[in-house]
Amino acid sequence: MNRKDFLKSSTLFGAAALILPTTSAFAENLADNSIDKLVDANGNYIQQTLPYSETFLEPYMDAETLHLHYTFHHGGAVKGANKDLQMIKKALDENNLETVDFWTKKLSYHFSSHILHSIFWTNLTNKSNLPKGDLLKRIEKSFGSFDRLKVLIAATAKNVDGNGWGIVAYQPYSDSLVVLQCENHEKLTQWGAIPILVIDVWEHAYYLKYKNKRTDFVDALFNIINWDNVALRLNDALKLTL
Repeated sequence: MNRKDFLKSSTLFGAAALILPTTSAFAENLADNSIDKLVDANGNYIQQTLPYSETFLEPYMDAETLHLHYTFHHGGAVKGANKDLQMIKKALDENNLETVDFWTKKLSYHFSSHILHSIFWTNLTNKSNLPKGDLLKRIEKSFGSFDRLKVLIAATAKNVDGNGWGIVAYQPYSDSLVVLQCENHEKLTQWGAIPILVIDVWEHAYYLKYKNKRTDFVDALFNIINWDNVALRLNDALKLTL
């Protein structure tokens, strides 16, 4: 399988997108967006360079946390996903499927982490901005107002049991925006839902600066959410239904 075919079949959105038709325009946009290239020419998972310096998000996210988060937590997920994939291939090659369920579960966990982290980095910027255009219209249609969405996604992220994510996603089956609470990296999600904004509430995302105050971290993130990036991701998601 060559790189283009792999991008079309797996895409940034992973297994959930496999039940949806992929368009060439959508795949081409992923190929042009460097941080969204999650595989190399051989289909191995790769971690792209951050789109900014480690001090870029200060004071809301400190450089040390960003370095550890990106290098060891996101990077560890990429390494884990590659091992999982190798073990699945080995099981198939040897016709020994006794442990394949374990490795497929691990791949779901690690690759979902890779996907969400890759979105997370681009969802952040160092200056405040607001949603506009089609994104704002869809927010108002789905939630009533931008302020109501902020209240909902903040509460959803703050109240994740254990570790996980708050997610705003485009759900093509209802042609609407939805808010999801994701435990770990892959639990409680909806089939087909395409993440456009993700809020990482694993403790490693905030503990050095905010200690155990997850609510303060989530509130602080609203100062640096890149709504222009969210709008671009919505536009990409809409291309799936063309």
